[in-house]
Amino acid sequence: MEQTDALVVGFGPAGSSAALYLCRAGLRVTLVGKDYGALARAERIENYFGLPQPLSGKELAETGCRQAEALGASVLRDEVLAVGYEDRFVAALASGRELAASAVLLATGSSKAAPPIPGLAALEGKGVSFCAVCDGFLYRGRPVAVLGSWRYALHEMEELLPLAGSVALLTNGEELTFPAPDGVAVYTQPIGKLIGEEKLEGARLSDGTELSLAGLFVALGSASANDLARKLGAPLQGNAIRVDAEQRTVLPGLFAAGDCTGGMAQISLAAAEGAKAALAMIQYLRNLRKK
Repeated sequence: MEQTDALVVGFGPAGSSAALYLCRAGLRVTLVGKDYGALARAERIENYFGLPQPLSGKELAETGCRQAEALGASVLRDEVLAVGYEDRFVAALASGRELAASAVLLATGSSKAAPPIPGLAALEGKGVSFCAVCDGFLYRGRPVAVLGSWRYALHEMEELLPLAGSVALLTNGEELTFPAPDGVAVYTQPIGKLIGEEKLEGARLSDGTELSLAGLFVALGSASANDLARKLGAPLQGNAIRVDAEQRTVLPGLFAAGDCTGGMAQISLAAAEGAKAALAMIQYLRNLRKK
């Protein structure tokens, strides 16, 4: 297993800014990201201090990653599927690699909006879950489904297969990007609605097919900062990770910065939060070494 002092998850301004400070403190830093997220869709950035000319969001993010790499950070283009904790944080990557870290910064941007499936929001916590590690045991021996089409959905299915009576995969009209495990029924039709009032009872697909389900686990796209925080037990406030003034969560060694903490989604604010988080992480790691 690979070892690092600080794992920073996210290639945006919060993650890259934090990596710069952490590297300059002489720490081993690993910066991991699948892509540049919402920043990559920004065509022209003119309102950020110090730019001699406008840059695209992708260009700005690439510059931040190159800066971190030049200072000694290990920059990995990979997807973090899950982060667990034993005596240290351990991150599982889509490539199959595992990273152990003493401190983690979640900086993957804001949480994805849930799809407008009738009944999804109303049944959250009543059969609809966003965390197989957290809630899978509640559905042992019962039929469940995973909603998603990317590798994060595969990770959630692998958590559920040893527990559930059956596991189905619902792509909601999206193309499946990986081969489904043996024994998993795949339904690619859009979901018309979820069935149930006090608790989830099933799903009706657009072609009229009805599935009996006790649980539905939402795993859309990549694991967001919120998904990773949930699995570790860090509390959320709405769709934002709850942090203090120094970007610390309630879990020692776990920090969050940028859009995933809520508030105004601006590059300058995300970069500042990344710097604050890094300074708190540096102090945390130095205190660890004294013990």
